Amino acid sequence: MRALINVSMVTVCMRCGAPREGLEVRCKRCGGPFKEVPDYPFVKEDFKKNFPYIKSWISLGEGNTPMISKRGVYFKLDFLNPTGSYKDRGSVTLISYLKQNSITRITEDSSGNAGASIAAYGAAAGIEVKVFVPETAKGAKLAQIQAYGAKVVKVPGSRENVSKAAEEASKEGYYYASHILQPQFRDGIRTLAYEIVRDLGWRVPDYVFLPISAGTLLLGVNEGFEHMLRSGAIDHKPKIVGVQTKEVSPVCSKFKNIEYKPPEKLVTIADALVSTNPIFLDDMVKVLSDCIIVSDDEIVDAHKDLAKEGLLVEYSSATVWAAFKKFITNEGKVDNVVLVLTGNGLKTLQ
Repeated sequence: MRALINVSMVTVCMRCGAPREGLEVRCKRCGGPFKEVPDYPFVKEDFKKNFPYIKSWISLGEGNTPMISKRGVYFKLDFLNPTGSYKDRGSVTLISYLKQNSITRITEDSSGNAGASIAAYGAAAGIEVKVFVPETAKGAKLAQIQAYGAKVVKVPGSRENVSKAAEEASKEGYYYASHILQPQFRDGIRTLAYEIVRDLGWRVPDYVFLPISAGTLLLGVNEGFEHMLRSGAIDHKPKIVGVQTKEVSPVCSKFKNIEYKPPEKLVTIADALVSTNPIFLDDMVKVLSDCIIVSDDEIVDAHKDLAKEGLLVEYSSATVWAAFKKFITNEGKVDNVVLVLTGNGLKTLQ
């Protein structure tokens, strides 16, 4: 295994706490995933200094997305990142890290926003990218991946088959740059939490609503709030409300202690929220204050509402507005709420 360059960072297994020795994807002791632990003070003046292990950034201008107030809530417009989704926050950190560790060929498994983002930042870094997708994959997101010059490999069978094929390509000299398993990807999402607090004048919102699927967004944002809290930059964390669809709701179901059985075939309109058995299920449940399930009909109505406000987002992003409407019906009026809009609607127009 290639030795890491000398950097200031702590990377440990999320299951047994063993340190990462090199660039292994899973813990050698227990097979668990890794996480970054920011053991340094939060730097308010320059957010990039909160990632001291990155020495040279491969940037496309990600982050610093607008936050606007409409209908009594704040919308964080993360769909305005360079490739059209919040995933760019993770890609810039991961790809910059791999580049400085002399990785030149990588694989990823995603036919959606993550695949497009990794392909774009890989291209900017001069890294060869091969993206494995289900054989049924099609549409604008797949075209976007190919537009950046990434090679697309279609894999028959289940989503697990796709991931396995991407990882097994290491035998051909590729490094598995999984956006789910690679800790630097999740770690890059910390900047979203920093910006939310900054955009509110360094006030902590009462609630933050996030669409959740595999867990990269939720866990990254939570770690950002944790980092600020440990450093004394904030005195409490917001309540994080996760949102899932009726068809794909393993996290909400476990949070609410109700039975969940994934469908044999997914047909939800929220095509970016399709992780039926996320590896970080237990970790996600622990950091949530609430979890709300919305139907496809509710998502369609929310999508129309947002478009009429000039906010054209993916259906997966519109879930947070659908959930917020249900939330205030049950809880009454609430103030100081941030809804994160994660994906650009131009990708899913029919």
